[in-house]
Amino acid sequence: MSDIQEGTINALKKELTATSTSAQLDSLTSKYFSRKGILNDLFSKINSVPADEKQAYGKEMNTLKAQAETLIEKKRVELSKKPRKGTWVDPTLPGDTLPKGSLHFVTYAIEEITRIFERIGFSRASYPEVEWEYFSFESLNMPPGHPARDDFETFFIDEKSHSKYGRMVLTPHTSSGQIREMMRVGVPIAMINIAKTYRPNWDVSHTPMFHQFEGLCIDRGINITNLKGTIEYFMTSFFGEGRKMRLRPYHFQFTEPSFEVDVSCDICDGSGMIDSKTKCRLCKSGWLELGGAGMVHPNVLKEGGIDSEEYSGWAFGFGIERVFMMKQGLKLDDLRTVYENDVRFLEQF
Repeated sequence: MSDIQEGTINALKKELTATSTSAQLDSLTSKYFSRKGILNDLFSKINSVPADEKQAYGKEMNTLKAQAETLIEKKRVELSKKPRKGTWVDPTLPGDTLPKGSLHFVTYAIEEITRIFERIGFSRASYPEVEWEYFSFESLNMPPGHPARDDFETFFIDEKSHSKYGRMVLTPHTSSGQIREMMRVGVPIAMINIAKTYRPNWDVSHTPMFHQFEGLCIDRGINITNLKGTIEYFMTSFFGEGRKMRLRPYHFQFTEPSFEVDVSCDICDGSGMIDSKTKCRLCKSGWLELGGAGMVHPNVLKEGGIDSEEYSGWAFGFGIERVFMMKQGLKLDDLRTVYENDVRFLEQF
């Protein structure tokens, strides 16, 4: 340690010993670290140091600064723990209560959805987030070249392809669990599959990672009436009696016939307008699509090893975040808010 370094540290230690309040410590900190302080003055003298000694001098000054910061911080901690003069402290008292956290509201939604379907005999299942193309596409009646398999719609993983199952993907929908459940369980099936899914979309009603819950029911004599009744039961249980639902004819490769399922928008109360001049930024029409549904396509049943002549079934897939943002009275009009980690928003749940 050089004479400059040793002298400065010893002087600081002496002054810290005489320091007994936070105000005095702040003043001492300013004395050493301010723009016109002792340390800054020492650093400025590097210009007068011979060129071959500048590097060593600079290193010495950085070490000195670090030592001074450590000594001052140690004193600050010491003062923070020191009881004020004349204040009595009972060391047997419990410490301060730490604030309690809570589950994320998506977790609350998953728990509620699970309970609703458990009441009508559905078992909870879970399948991989990293999936093979076969289970995500081929087995679901989506041949090579289908638009859903484009790089703009699916996250492909840079891994070696499987000779039978193709490339690896971040699962774009929970529907891949349908085939896995058929292969694992056989018939009859009453499954609710809840998992994370991934698609490269980002706007007020889409996020690249989101959660879906997949319903699948296969047995003898299953028909559209059973599907509609199950969805209505869920809607009433989750949203309450006052909300409306509708099924719109649509096309999905893995169901036939197929429907999109809509719920009346809670943001605009199903009117499509926030006021007389402003359209609802979320639904724009009074209805918000929750997901797709339909009767399981015979080709999908065949891939799962089930005789489509003897058995029939239905399936649906809903986005959990979309479903939850339509909770009565929540008035959440931007899905991206869910994952911005704003504590002011999250602590409301």
